[in-house]
Amino acid sequence: LTHLFISLLTPLSSSDPPFVSPKSRNPSHNTPPPTMSTKLLLTLILISYTLSNVIGEETGFVGTLHPKSLGLHKKQTLSHFKFYWHDIVSSGANSTSATIIPPLPKYNTSTSFGMVNVMDNPLTLGPEMGSKLVGRAEGFYALTSQSQINLLMVMNFALFEGKYNGSTITIVGRNAVSENEKDIPVVGGSGVFKFAKGYAHAKTYFFDPKTGDATTEYNIYVLHYE
Repeated sequence: LTHLFISLLTPLSSSDPPFVSPKSRNPSHNTPPPTMSTKLLLTLILISYTLSNVIGEETGFVGTLHPKSLGLHKKQTLSHFKFYWHDIVSSGANSTSATIIPPLPKYNTSTSFGMVNVMDNPLTLGPEMGSKLVGRAEGFYALTSQSQINLLMVMNFALFEGKYNGSTITIVGRNAVSENEKDIPVVGGSGVFKFAKGYAHAKTYFFDPKTGDATTEYNIYVLHYE
């Protein structure tokens, strides 16, 4: 293939044998010599083939797929989910959020900069803890501002209900605690939500500054294939 590629890239020169008409050629040779346009066409085909395969040949683990093979030919659906997120940090054995890295001493009484909490928070249909459980929020949040109480949120909303049972919606983004409402990007998901995108609108329903306990209303707008 390499030798053929090189030969096709070699331009015709004045030293190339002249074209011999069919009448003057040996009758046993019926194939005319390749023309410049034929060489050019074959060259372009070979270049295209080489470029499309060079990465896979070099690495051995890269390939291409048709989107249809992963269901991306299906229609996109914009779904809206609403539930309440409960972050309980003050109830000892019954807490759903725990500090795994304390804040830096300098910021302990101001912005809690440096603190990291891991969570397994219930998601309920209504704002009361006794409301129907529809999923759990698993992940962590970190206090990432030296001047304000701002969180970096990394969460999987693992849902339990109906066809969404076992599927997750993943969000990653900034949560400014001082703002009553904020948007956090949906960056993907699993199950029904493969290749998902959208955003989560978070609205504070309840917050106790003394204990840190909070209930947040989440409205998730997610575009996914179904």
